[in-house]
Amino acid sequence: MTLFPKNITLEGGIQTPVQIKEFGAVTKIDFSPVSPYNYAVTASSRIHIYGRYSQEPIKTFSRFKDAAYCATYRDDGNLLVAGSEEGTIRLFDLSGRAPLRQFDGPTKAVHVVGFLSDKYRIFSGGDDYSSSLWDIPSATEIVSYSEHTDYVRCGCASKVNADVFITGSYDHTVKLFDARTKSSVMTIEHGQPVESVLLFPSGGLLVSAGGRYVKVWDVLKGGQLLVSLKNHHKTVTCLCLNSSGQRLLSGSLDRHVKIYSTTSYKVVHSFNYATSILSLALSPEDETIVVGMTNGVLNVKHRKPEERKEKSEKKRQPAYRTYVKGRTYMPKQEDFCVSKPVKRVLRKYDKLLKSFQSSKALDAVLEPPIRLYTPEVTVAVMQELHRRGTLRSALAGRDEKQINLLLTFVARRVIEPRFTAVLVTVADMITDIYQPVVGQSAIVDRQFLKLQEAIGKEIDYQEELLEVLGMMDTLFATFTKKGATYLEENKSNGLTETIETNMNDTD
Repeated sequence: MTLFPKNITLEGGIQTPVQIKEFGAVTKIDFSPVSPYNYAVTASSRIHIYGRYSQEPIKTFSRFKDAAYCATYRDDGNLLVAGSEEGTIRLFDLSGRAPLRQFDGPTKAVHVVGFLSDKYRIFSGGDDYSSSLWDIPSATEIVSYSEHTDYVRCGCASKVNADVFITGSYDHTVKLFDARTKSSVMTIEHGQPVESVLLFPSGGLLVSAGGRYVKVWDVLKGGQLLVSLKNHHKTVTCLCLNSSGQRLLSGSLDRHVKIYSTTSYKVVHSFNYATSILSLALSPEDETIVVGMTNGVLNVKHRKPEERKEKSEKKRQPAYRTYVKGRTYMPKQEDFCVSKPVKRVLRKYDKLLKSFQSSKALDAVLEPPIRLYTPEVTVAVMQELHRRGTLRSALAGRDEKQINLLLTFVARRVIEPRFTAVLVTVADMITDIYQPVVGQSAIVDRQFLKLQEAIGKEIDYQEELLEVLGMMDTLFATFTKKGATYLEENKSNGLTETIETNMNDTD
């Protein structure tokens, strides 16, 4: 299966993205190579493990005093290794929380770590310019190479040869090391500080990224340059391959992810994001793409499931007499009549709510026939999503057109007393979620101003009504007092007349 072919559109092939806020810039994302394909996110001093469809971490590793770097899975998905700002390398078992092993030795921050394909050794690189190899069972350093002359910030291991690993450095070079030798076996000049390196599954092609360039090298021909790509406007920070090796992805500080065909090395698709991109990863089945950004936001996009078109065989229709049979029969007195139960047909939004598809349910009730003629249904679905606690996730990840539609509906209906309580909550959530993008779209800004104006007018009306109510309360209080005085006077007059009448009768 190829990733996002050229004829596919973003709206047709990708579901509404989910955005997750992390504690700091997301520097590394790595998918587990085994099902259920959870992914590890490295941000600030924590490593979070997420399920493919979860929006909350299912596990957290936070035993770091300072920033953590490059959390990477082993091929069997049981172990996770990570570097740190304090210069130590920690090995974690996914079933526990405390480090299984700790490797000490580097004098400065360790920015890149990974497993060799034999699963028993770890390579590392850091700010002390060194590249090292570590033995997992004994937690000792096997060999250290000090050939780079600047920070080592990226690396990868060969899946074909268990002794080969590659590191990229800010000294503009990519070096290929063999654990059986005392020095590097190949040096490639990229020409820019190297931010990311990638080996094809065959081990014959190497991709390096640095500056605005993505370059492809033939390792088997001694590091010969095959192609140099310059499709980004700013520094390229990360690289990724799909499962078949037919698509190459690159992320950049220019807020774009470019997807190249590895046969022609031409851009076949592109994604645009809100801020600069630091990391990206693709699930092993090519169904989920996760992008980490400098503002700490994790953007998760899922491929829409392919609808199976089954050819239904045309059934033979029954004869006409089948339909009219028994129509004229009149039940007798001793007959027992059985009424046919009426089948309840669920609306589209009810079905989506029943299957917990919050975002699609909200989209269903924002369609014109429901939004314009039965707004109470739209508000009821919003209230149900809020009760379930999924309203925020349903509102998040929408494009300019959808945000405009939501704000138009809220601004028009928030002044209706029966909808006010729910739509005020919705307006608060929309403002909170999309506050960072205010100023980027004139249409959205205009709708926010209309919402503010509508709420402002409603507040003025309420204040005027309260003043009128105060006046009416004063008038009612005055009328009540006068009525009570009049009744007392009548009662006193009636008592005097009765006493006088009784005295006259006595005389």
